[in-house]
Amino acid sequence: MITGELKNKIDGIWDIFAAGGLANPLEVIEQITYLMFIRDLDDSDNKREKECAMLGLPYQSIFPDEVTIGAQTIDGKQLKWSVFRDFPAGRMFTVMQEWVFPFIKNLHDDKNSAYSKYMDEAIFKLPTPLILSKVVDALDEIYDLMNSTQSVDVRGDVYEYFLNKISAAGAIGMFRTPRHIIRMMVEMVDPKADDTICDPACGTSGFLVMAAEYLKDVRKEEIFFDKNKKEHFKTTMFTGYDVGRTMLRIGAMNMMTHGIENPVIEYRDSLSEQNPDQEMYSLILANPPFKGSLDADAVSADLLRVCKTKKTELLFLALFLRMLKVGGRCACIVPDGVLFGSSKAHKDIRKKIVEDNRLEAVISMPSGVFKPYAGVSTAILIFTKTGHGGTDQVWFYDMTADGFSLDDKRTPVDETDIPDIIERFKHLDQEKDRKRTEKSFMVSKEEIQENDYDLSINKYKEVEYQKVEYPPTSEIMANIRELESQIEKEMDELEKLLNL
Repeated sequence: MITGELKNKIDGIWDIFAAGGLANPLEVIEQITYLMFIRDLDDSDNKREKECAMLGLPYQSIFPDEVTIGAQTIDGKQLKWSVFRDFPAGRMFTVMQEWVFPFIKNLHDDKNSAYSKYMDEAIFKLPTPLILSKVVDALDEIYDLMNSTQSVDVRGDVYEYFLNKISAAGAIGMFRTPRHIIRMMVEMVDPKADDTICDPACGTSGFLVMAAEYLKDVRKEEIFFDKNKKEHFKTTMFTGYDVGRTMLRIGAMNMMTHGIENPVIEYRDSLSEQNPDQEMYSLILANPPFKGSLDADAVSADLLRVCKTKKTELLFLALFLRMLKVGGRCACIVPDGVLFGSSKAHKDIRKKIVEDNRLEAVISMPSGVFKPYAGVSTAILIFTKTGHGGTDQVWFYDMTADGFSLDDKRTPVDETDIPDIIERFKHLDQEKDRKRTEKSFMVSKEEIQENDYDLSINKYKEVEYQKVEYPPTSEIMANIRELESQIEKEMDELEKLLNL
């Protein structure tokens, strides 16, 4: 949680960009991402140089003595953050624009740079030397505060706070899945140290980052005391795809700031033929876009064979089943329409999950979870790919509170069902005898079959009606007459006081 002076410094850097005319939050976070990358590159180079010096080993700096950029050959040390930050504003601006950005864009040829492939389209957009100078100073102060903070993951927290600025601005219709909802989903599926985890619509990589944080909290010794598992965690465990290049860069940096050195975050239209992945992942975590209809020609043919539709929310479910290994799990968010839609495509995909795989849980969420950016009602589906059925009893939970008000303000409140959801899901053997009037209950596969594979909780939930006694009509009328008489009497007294 970012508070106090650090929070004020981050808010301040946002104000600097606004004063310079950069108001689009996506552009701001993209420029901050580039600058953090440039600074981290220098820090990493300095750290490795010191380590080699201590060990008596030779070291070749990322910043060589001579660097050729275009037709010019310059001293590579000028490209280091720790050097150019002390330049006058005008010179710093020229160095950044003409040398540093071209340098990082071409750095992918350097095997020492794991991050640079995400920077090859970097465009320097800071408008004036003064703005650059202020931003560089502000970032230095933020890094100093981060280094003095005891929090284990302060860098990740800082970047998350930057990303929250995107949500606060409702940037270009985009909204992020609330972090506490992601955390709940991750805890429910309980990632393992040998999992391969994918989000085919990763955005800012929120699900992948939360899975990484969970693993560091719960399986720290198992991962970091084993060389192979540690390497897997840092390089091959996490995969994310998205069609927005800006989001890819932001998502990649988000992963990097959380200790994933070389995440597989790639440009790919997951629903198209661009995505050949089949049975590759043991865990999928996702909140895919519900953007209506796609052009059928743009959709992979094998997905259409499973579910002939143009609706992205249905196609993504078919995709998850294809991408999962047998035994792989999925936790995903879907709009309510997926649960009860009456079209053949809706019924086909629900039948596929229930009959050919193992549907474990349906958590109905209140419509305010995504406010103020969307009021759509959503649910979480949790299922395991088996390829040969396995659904027996499906667990339903009616979430009515998530710890925040369900209006546009989304202010913190005491009421939350999240701890209860996690606890009950981890002990499903104790759920079998619950009544349909409770928060959660089990529904048999046979009953779901009988209801056309309808997965909406209202189809199965029983509502208890309490009898309310009202007085007879004659008594109500008598009370009204008495009130009218009292009003008339008091009006007469008022007129006397006013000499009317």
